[in-house]
Amino acid sequence: MERQDKQKEALILVLESSTTSAKAMLYSTLTGAVSVKTKAFEAMYEDITIHDGEKVFQQTAALGRDLCEGREIDMIALSGTWHSLMLCGMDMKPASPVYLWSFTGAAGVCAALRKDESYVSRYYQKTGCMVNAIYPFFKLKYLSEQGYDLSKYRIMGQGTYNNYRLTGACTVMDCMAAGSGLLNTHTKQFDPELLSELGILKDQLSELVTYRETRPLNEEGAGLLGLSPGIPVITAGSDGGLNQIGAGALKEGVMTFSVGTSAAIRLTTAKPILPDNPSTWCYMSPKAWLSGAATSGCCNCVDWVKKELFPAGTSYGEIEAGFGDPETTPVFLPFLFGERCPGWRDDREGAFFDVKPFHRANDMYHAVLEGTLYNVYHCYRMLSGLNGTPRRIKLSGGIIHSKYWTQMCADIFGEPMEVADMEHSSLIGGAALALELLGVIEKAEDFDVETVETIRPDPSKRERYDRKFARYLYWYEKTR
Repeated sequence: MERQDKQKEALILVLESSTTSAKAMLYSTLTGAVSVKTKAFEAMYEDITIHDGEKVFQQTAALGRDLCEGREIDMIALSGTWHSLMLCGMDMKPASPVYLWSFTGAAGVCAALRKDESYVSRYYQKTGCMVNAIYPFFKLKYLSEQGYDLSKYRIMGQGTYNNYRLTGACTVMDCMAAGSGLLNTHTKQFDPELLSELGILKDQLSELVTYRETRPLNEEGAGLLGLSPGIPVITAGSDGGLNQIGAGALKEGVMTFSVGTSAAIRLTTAKPILPDNPSTWCYMSPKAWLSGAATSGCCNCVDWVKKELFPAGTSYGEIEAGFGDPETTPVFLPFLFGERCPGWRDDREGAFFDVKPFHRANDMYHAVLEGTLYNVYHCYRMLSGLNGTPRRIKLSGGIIHSKYWTQMCADIFGEPMEVADMEHSSLIGGAALALELLGVIEKAEDFDVETVETIRPDPSKRERYDRKFARYLYWYEKTR
């Protein structure tokens, strides 16, 4: 990382409410050293696609307080997931739970709308989003059908709610708003026609801001974090957009490949990239646009198969040690939580195919590892067709804790995978924006992290994985 070191150290606190956990990080501007704490959210609802917004905020704030106790903080950056939605009363008290990206209640609404191809095309070309249940625009349609009078509420997401609780300001970063399905990606403003379609007013939404427009930490937020009021707070950015910055991937031709609960691949572009046939998404990042693709199933599918097919306490390493012949494993379609890219079928279901009597639990697990990657590789071929083959791919997330799965990834893609020396790229991205605003670096585009390992594909496995990917595509098309 290029950094103009200052004599006086400044500390940056980054807080993130992710899909499953609270995260907090302290970043030193003097040394670049980081300290990170994470804590899984306590159970709130039976359905893990729904959160209690206030509880999530309190657990995130408490983790931040624990991490920065006794420290003086110079700037705070916030991060959250794209596509979350919650309704608040005009008094800003939560009036609904938070519906996460993974909530598919609007699948029926979207299925009806997708019958009109002209509507799908117009919506996609305007917003960079597909007609799919993940987007707050369609969640709002769903809630309206459930009896909510949308005109009576303030419309938020978890990230924007966290920001309100800490600053008292109803602001939303343009990057976060780009994943709402309400933002016109060309004008960078909330689209009047879409608001009219929902029967809501612009004033019910948060004020659109960029990352440069900070708000001061208020008295209540200061009390919760154990800090002094007045500290500049960067409005919540999306974890995906911040990941691109934290991975040092703001230059064209550098792809990030993040593997967590879900998986995503992203490329920075100077303008919106929207193919005629909707397949990949295009949102704003804090700096430019992102041309990308995301899947709904990845580590969540791996955790599912481990929980259902193996005794409690079995380690991932023990499972991998029991793999048989990888040539004969079943095919897995990783749509347990619906499909995002490339087909955008939120009502699609997961399935195993080509299952034989000799297959064991370990073979099913192996199929899940492959199937989740084939879903992303399917998207990768489309994304490369639009933007060209990336010069570099930066891999991050839970996958890097498994050497077997990481090597499988490089072999399936046929490209080297760069692993950086730093986890939590979205948190690092928030810190990079703060570094720019504090004047420590000239611009976040200069931020980079060191690659400590490059996983290179094994050419001898190319034909095997091509054959297996063909089987995956066969069953993908048969079930579409």
